[in-house]
This record gives sequence, C-alpha cells and structure tokens, in this order.
Amino acid sequence: MTYTQAQIDKANAVDLEKFLRAQGETLVRSGKEYRWKAHDSLTVCGNKWFRHSQSKGGLPVDFVMEFYGKSFPEAVQMLTGEPGEVQPEADPAPSPAFRLPLRNVTNANILNYLTQERKLSPSLVNFFIVAGDIYEDAAHHNVVFVGRDADGHPRYASSRGIREKFRQDAAGAEKAFGFAHRGTDKQLLVFEAPIDLLSFIELFPKNWQQHNYLSLGGVSGKALRQFLSERPDVERVFLCLDADKAGEDACKRLAALLPDTVSVTRIQPCMKDWNDVLVHRAEIPNRNYFKSIVLKEPSKPETVKIIRMSDVELTPVEWLWKPYLPFGKLSVLQGNPGEGKTYFAMHLAAACTNGKLLPNMERMEPFNVIYQTAEDGLGDTVKPRLIEAGADLDRVLVIDDSDVQLTLSDERIEKAIIENNARLVIIDPIQAYLGADVDMNRANEVRPIFMRLGQVAQRTGCAILLIGHLNKAAGMQSLQRGLGSIDIAADEMLSGIEPQRETKTQQAKDLICTLLAGGKQVLSEDIDKAALERGIPGRTVRDAKRELGDALKSKIVEGRKKVFWME
Repeated sequence: MTYTQAQIDKANAVDLEKFLRAQGETLVRSGKEYRWKAHDSLTVCGNKWFRHSQSKGGLPVDFVMEFYGKSFPEAVQMLTGEPGEVQPEADPAPSPAFRLPLRNVTNANILNYLTQERKLSPSLVNFFIVAGDIYEDAAHHNVVFVGRDADGHPRYASSRGIREKFRQDAAGAEKAFGFAHRGTDKQLLVFEAPIDLLSFIELFPKNWQQHNYLSLGGVSGKALRQFLSERPDVERVFLCLDADKAGEDACKRLAALLPDTVSVTRIQPCMKDWNDVLVHRAEIPNRNYFKSIVLKEPSKPETVKIIRMSDVELTPVEWLWKPYLPFGKLSVLQGNPGEGKTYFAMHLAAACTNGKLLPNMERMEPFNVIYQTAEDGLGDTVKPRLIEAGADLDRVLVIDDSDVQLTLSDERIEKAIIENNARLVIIDPIQAYLGADVDMNRANEVRPIFMRLGQVAQRTGCAILLIGHLNKAAGMQSLQRGLGSIDIAADEMLSGIEPQRETKTQQAKDLICTLLAGGKQVLSEDIDKAALERGIPGRTVRDAKRELGDALKSKIVEGRKKVFWME
C-alpha cells in the first residue's frame, strides 16, 4: 500500500487522547497531559506523545508503529481509516534457478500432436516454433510453451504431455510472464492455457498477428498485471477463459482489478474451452462459437478517432473489369426497365465462372459467383438464361432465403462469401433487399446499409454489384431517377449520361412545321388527325401551338372550321 503526503499528514494530525479512548484504553489526566494507564511513563497531549522512561516521543504514526506493532502503511490506515493505493509489482530479475528444458533435435512429435489431435494448422504451429516459443523437449518429448519478458528474454516455461494429461511449469519459472503473442494494436485477448490461445487464433485468424494474446497459465492475474504494465496503451481486454465456474469467477475478479480506462469483455466459448470448440467446430450450428458479455466500459470520454492521411498506406485498386467493376468495393448498375440489366448480369456471371471474358476484361481464373434475385424464378428463368450465357452452373450460387428473407444488412452475405470463396456478388434488384423496415426514400436509413455492405466488400475483397431500376420521370438525369434515395445511385457503374430524348411536345411542333411548310394552310382537324396517327395526343398538339407563338397564324373558315398557316 502507498499513501500520499496529504494522507500521512492527516494521520499525524490525529488527537492521540481520542484515538486511545476509541481503542478502549484508560487515560488519567495529569495537568494539560494525559497519562496512559497501560504505560504510566507515557503521556499524550494533542497529536504528540512522550515516553519519559526512555526520553523519546513523536507523532501518531510513530506511536501506532511503536505500541501497536504496525507497519508504516498499516499505521496510517489505522489512524485515518483510509486504504492506500496498491503498489504495482516490480519487474523482478530473472530467477537464477530458471532454465529452459533441453530442446530435442526435431519437433516432429509435438507437430503431429498439435496438428492431428489438437487440430491446429501446421502453419500456425510453425510460426511459434520458428519464434522459439514452442518446441519439443529432449527428455520426454513434451510440448514446451515459453513465456518471455518485454525484451524477449525467456522467463517462463510450461510443459504439456503429448501422450498423457501432464502439465508442469519449469523450475524457477515466473507466472508473471505467460506464453504470449505481442501484436501492434491496443487489444489484448486473455486465455487460461496456451493451447486455448492457439485454438482461438485458428478459429479467428483474420489479422491475428496485429492483436495481443496472453496465456495466464491458470486463472491467476499475475501475468495480466505484468503485461499491462509493459503495455499501458492497451484499451480493450477480452477475457476468453474457460466456460466453467473457475473461469467465470476469475473473469469477474480480473475485471475488477483492471483500470477503469480499459474496456473489458467476457468472451465465453460455447464448449468447455477453445480447443473443444476447434475440435468440434463442424458440429456447431451457424458457427456460433461464443457469446460475449461486456463487463466494464471505460469511464473516460472517448475522443474522436482521427486518421492522418500521412499514415494511410497506398493500396492499388484490383479490378474485376476495369474501369467498371472493382474488387473489394460496392458498385451499382442502373437503367430503365427492359434495357438489359439482368441480361448483362447473367453474362457477367458467365464470364466470371467459365473464363470466357467480356471485352477488355483481363484474364483470370474462373471463380464462384453469388447471384441473388427477387424478380425471376430460379428454375424457369434464371437457370435457362445462365445456360444460354454459357455459365458454369456449379460456380453460380444462391443464398437460400426461403425461411428468412435476405436483406442487404444480413450477416449471411459475408458468411456465404467467405465460406464459398466467392469473388462476385450480384443482387437484383436493390429495392427488394433493403428490408421491410427501411424507407428507400430516406437517405439516413439507406446510407448505413450501404456503408455496412461496402465494408463487407472491403473485408472480403469481393466485388458486390447491385442492380437498380430507374423511375419513369422524364427530363431528369439518371442519377436523380434511381428509385428511392439518391444514395442508391451514388456509385452508378454503367447508367452514364441519359441520351437526350425528343419530347412529345417537340414532336408535335416538328409535325406542325412540316405540315405547314411552304405556306400551306391546313385545317386544325387534319393536324390533330396526323398527330394522333403518330401517338401524339390533342392536348400535346395544343401545347405545341402555344409554344410556336406568333409564328403560327389561324383563321375561321366555312363557319366553324379553323385553318392554320405559318409566315
């Protein structure tokens, strides 16, 4: 325990008469002083004491240490009633008794054990073997897991039997330095045993080398405290201990010990430990390997996360079809109904699965495509069109949403991409997959959906192509004619610039000018008849006459008939 100077001063200001009476001691008044009956040669006055038989005295902290046998921190606590701060454990020097078990000339036995029985991948095991953190001992051919300090010096070793249940720490090994992987980010994942740590990495390998992993060698908090003293920048701790009472109790205890500036989450495996999950993962439905519980949130307000462009690493864009369709990004294809969007999508899927490329598409190996449609039947429309396009049907996949309708926010999209190694997802049309609770005309509802789907594309490296319909409004750019929020049209791929279409009014004006060319006079009813034959209604003809203005002349003939001519 440590105390501040203010706390020490407070302890030394205590009135000793009141203190002793509170302890049940008897005092006898002697002038301005009080004599302690248990030690009649000792008198107290205010916060001072004096032992006349030995001619020595002092303040309350010295008094409690002298007569109650307390240490300095205990004396301060007894006088003030306040606890001190826990002193961080010092980083002790390596134990002179610690020696790593002698290495075997080969790691063949432990490699076979870890990969065959424990189901770890050879690449992961070899990573730690090369680092010197896992090896086979010469005497018993056990697996040895090595723990190091921040400077990389071995301070701990634990042996695990490969033929029988045997675990033992090496003589002189220090529990404060557990088997670990030190990454670069500010996350720490904590486990009871090294094999659980390795199993978790095997289950969740994405960017694993960036994270920090630590094995406690049980449920003691020594290794966790030591690691955090070396890495005070850690912001998030995930307690991944076993799913038993010891593990649960340890998680609560460790969470309470961690600083309030750290976020603590309990990650509980769905089976007893993480190696059980790894070994039996094929039997676990929907890859529901764990459940998470937030145990502590940081008390300090979070600052705005800033990315400096100077720190951003330049990455080239990988193209499926340059310059239209990139990998790892979200693209949108929009067009009017009947302009061949679905036809194009079928031929794109065929090109990606059969290797027969579209014009200017760079050669690549055929790959799996997920084609999701809500408008056409799979058997009577989609499959015949794919056959016509020459697609490899074994490589064209559809997420079965017959039980639960698929939406753009559905986790099944990312899972399907990863599990089937798909490099292109086509969703036709966008509007059918927004979800029942999403108003496609509200940008604040559509934008987060597109952002999440774009992140799926980025994480998986898959090209995601959304197909959308344009509405029928005339005189608007294609970007503004996308059904729903303009966000849906934000990344149009091929809709491009709309061709300028001649309006019906302009067609009517051209017709009138043609009929009246050369000074001809034509009856109004003949103009209307000619316009109707060309699909131009009478109302549009009247609008055209009005727009022609003074250039168009008219008069009444034969009583009620109107004739027109142009000057």
